[in-house]
Amino acid sequence: MTLLPLAGVVRYTCLRTARPPALNGRLDDPVWSAVRRSPRFSDMTTGGPAVYDTRAAAVWDEQALYIGFWVEEPYPSAELTERDSIIFTENDVEVFIDGGDCYYELEMNALGTIYEVLFVWRDAWRRGSRFDIPELDPDVGNGFTFAGDDDRSGATFWRGSHPRGVRWAFPTWDLPGLRWAVHVDGALNDPAVVSRGWTAELAIPWEGLRLVAGERTLPPRDGDVWRLFFGRFQKLVLGGHELQPHPAWVWTPHGVADTHQPERWTTLEFSETTLELPTGA
Repeated sequence: MTLLPLAGVVRYTCLRTARPPALNGRLDDPVWSAVRRSPRFSDMTTGGPAVYDTRAAAVWDEQALYIGFWVEEPYPSAELTERDSIIFTENDVEVFIDGGDCYYELEMNALGTIYEVLFVWRDAWRRGSRFDIPELDPDVGNGFTFAGDDDRSGATFWRGSHPRGVRWAFPTWDLPGLRWAVHVDGALNDPAVVSRGWTAELAIPWEGLRLVAGERTLPPRDGDVWRLFFGRFQKLVLGGHELQPHPAWVWTPHGVADTHQPERWTTLEFSETTLELPTGA
């Protein structure tokens, strides 16, 4: 396993917005027209070019962090409709938010179906900690052990490839106040129609992130830095064969087939500088 150097982690300045964007999934609000988007996503493992274009961007205000995804997909598809289905088995976009001793994962498909998990590093979960709440109690059976996405062969079979080892995963935990929307620019699940793709929009309230943030200030202060993963998994079928594992395209490549590497996620530096909107917007 060859991890890409940490020096290659992308840093993004997240500007403040004077007003929240309209949450309609279309990303046609002036806020999203003015914000700086990411470069085209790259292959998570190699850093090489992705098949389809993917971009992301973020802004914030006193209430929430707002994230948008622009997803090129000529034949968008999504079948899963039940919340907390394993969304990454089909096409999705993903956001992870690092909390030091824990991190939050969100996945969403083009139908707007979401999947959420809160991960707590096993060495951090103990009685009396901030994680000692009924929703995060492994003793009552609502947690699973988790070691990462890679193949965990040989020396990494039990503990995964991350030096901190195993996590508790709590898929029943939902981020309070989360809002989201999607829009398909074309036709969903129709291979007879060539589409432009789809867009996704998130409003993640700071109040809902209190458990993840720990002792960090909410909302963040000017200059605060958080680590977030921005990614996309794509189900590709070539010659009748589905590529496995599904290709993963990300803002900051990892050098390993494992999304669960917080040190390699994109860093957001929050700025009090206000995003400049077009006149009259």
